[in-house]
Amino acid sequence: MNVMNVYEILLNHFGHQCWWPVSHKFRPREFEVCAGAILTQNTNWKNVEKALELLYKNGMRTPEKIAVADIKKLEEAVVPSGFYRQKAQRLKNFSMFVMSFGGFAEFAKDVTRQDLLSLSGLGPETADSMLLYALGRRVFVIDAYTKRTFVRLGFRACEGYEEWRRFFEAEVTEDVDLYKEFHALIVELAKNFCRTKPFCRKCPLNKICAKKI
Repeated sequence: MNVMNVYEILLNHFGHQCWWPVSHKFRPREFEVCAGAILTQNTNWKNVEKALELLYKNGMRTPEKIAVADIKKLEEAVVPSGFYRQKAQRLKNFSMFVMSFGGFAEFAKDVTRQDLLSLSGLGPETADSMLLYALGRRVFVIDAYTKRTFVRLGFRACEGYEEWRRFFEAEVTEDVDLYKEFHALIVELAKNFCRTKPFCRKCPLNKICAKKI
């Protein structure tokens, strides 16, 4: 069994996910992906969608608008996503950072992974989600779902985020769309089957899983 075998099984079971979900109400749409990546920290996507809708209704749908927004109004809009004070400040700081490049187009062209990691509150998972889903960079996103699933499958546990990322980037075909699809499929598997308390009996990976119950 190798990593690409897992991908093929998941794709055959779930089909194409066409992720990241966007409402197309923000400008540019790639900025909505970045905002969502910040807001989804420690919460589920339904709560993020509520916060994004409130941002849109309050006229905060571009990095230009959020960069100059009143912090209290920004906090009120992102309340549904939880940790609203932290997330409002991170979203504002990120928007100001985008504007320091002269706008989102220039940011998308010139920003580096290290630039993103230098921002307070943007860890590797958030930064890599932005790079992959918003900017089309070839970087594999590692989350708790990925680690849990592949350890249960019998793959050796890596030491920390960067080792996990290097492992997947070495094992998975070098294609941005495939990276997006694979990560989305892992999320779908984890939500439906490979939960904290796993539902193994009907899991599509049951036959190859080392930890099935």
